[in-house]
Amino acid sequence: MGATIEQQEISPKVQEWIDSVIKQDEIDRYLEDGKCFIDEAAIWRYLEENSKPDDARIRDIIAKSRALQRLEPDETAALLHCTNDDLWEEIYAAGLEIKQEVYGRRIVFFAPLYVANLCVNNCAYCGFRRDNKAQERKCLGHDELRDEIRALVSAGHKRLIMVYGEHPKTGADFIADSIRIAYETKVDNGEIRRANVNAAPMCIEDLRKLHEVGIGTYQVFQETYHRPTYEKLHPQGTIKGNYLWRLYALHRAQEAGVDDVAIGALFGLYDHRFEVMGLLMHAIDLEKRFDGVGPHTISFPRLEPAVNTPWLENPEHKIRDDQFKKLVATIRLSVPYTGMILTCRETPDMRKDVLMVGCTQIDAGSNIAIGGYKAAAIASEKQQFILSDNRSLDEVIRQLAEMGLITSFCTAGYRCGRTGEYFMKIAKAGKVHCMCMPNAILTFQEYLEDFASPETRAVGETLIEQEIEQLPVQELKDHVRGLLARVKTGERDLYI
Repeated sequence: MGATIEQQEISPKVQEWIDSVIKQDEIDRYLEDGKCFIDEAAIWRYLEENSKPDDARIRDIIAKSRALQRLEPDETAALLHCTNDDLWEEIYAAGLEIKQEVYGRRIVFFAPLYVANLCVNNCAYCGFRRDNKAQERKCLGHDELRDEIRALVSAGHKRLIMVYGEHPKTGADFIADSIRIAYETKVDNGEIRRANVNAAPMCIEDLRKLHEVGIGTYQVFQETYHRPTYEKLHPQGTIKGNYLWRLYALHRAQEAGVDDVAIGALFGLYDHRFEVMGLLMHAIDLEKRFDGVGPHTISFPRLEPAVNTPWLENPEHKIRDDQFKKLVATIRLSVPYTGMILTCRETPDMRKDVLMVGCTQIDAGSNIAIGGYKAAAIASEKQQFILSDNRSLDEVIRQLAEMGLITSFCTAGYRCGRTGEYFMKIAKAGKVHCMCMPNAILTFQEYLEDFASPETRAVGETLIEQEIEQLPVQELKDHVRGLLARVKTGERDLYI
């Protein structure tokens, strides 16, 4: 059984663990002249010097992004200051064109799985913060975790983002065990084929443990790149209070062999323009240090309400919907070859709108309550925050199919070694869709055969036929049709 904890106290033993986590030498090795890559003064200078871009310059920047070239900070700053509504329509259109050139008309689906909400940190905006007495603490035991995975697999999911708080009970060994369980748990034709992880920053030794068990993408969000705001919201004396330990979490992951890493910022903590610039500088530094391998994905969650978390009631930097769409489009143009994740924090209407400026991955049928999938209920006292899109996986898949977007559960690239440097090379060349679209078709057919409602299956079958006709050569069309016939007779996990 899992451990239920009414309130977490910091015992001497836990404090001893806290004091042992941060390895200063695994920060210092990445600093340049004792400084990190986030230069606050430089960010503000870029924003000030590019505050009045003319239309011709914005169009030049759009053209550069269309050529799949990463933008420089001054160019991103110029986009952030664009005030011409007609130009924004051009930016939105370019974002979608860039995404489709690199990734095709496919959208990758995943589900978040919250494994534990025990946490020693005390972040002001988080429902899981240590001092939140209204939060029901839970760490899933092995059987409970298997039940959650079975519920997800039975709905059609094949890709997870497994989420953990920071606590000695949920360290690297615990995470490694839960990844193994995710891969081992099967339900008829269904299984989890990719277990990504959102967890606290770790040392290189612990990250190697996760690499050995087949971790997918390792996701650590800086939350805010503005250091004074970061230090105000994350109390000193907590692990998360160390800005630099978190900032270099993904550098350590790359050294440990985890070559698919993901960055993000929690928009609403500080000025959104600063955060977009911070994300770009993070991507630039990763590329500089690791042979061009930047983030596999970038996320841009907005603040959402959480139980007994008064800080969220009136945040100073709350993001309006129009600002949100613009910052997402700016990120797409800034790093044109990188995946972009849009989550169920947003409303269905907002997701439909923002998806079309260049997002590549979304979740659906999500439940972020600990143990919520088996219970098929959303308990607010077990959630980190409140979701805004509670539609089923099938409903969202059907909507996307009606929009001409094909759902992909493909994980073949990871098992074929198309990660890290290999992935970045094909992404920067705009070639991801060449391999991934046929595999998206095959995994979509699996979903239609095993899990879809009749309504979704009808629109999905039509879309698959259209996508086959869009494949570049007849030989490939024939090959995919042959594999589809095998899927329809019961074979699974076929890929190119």
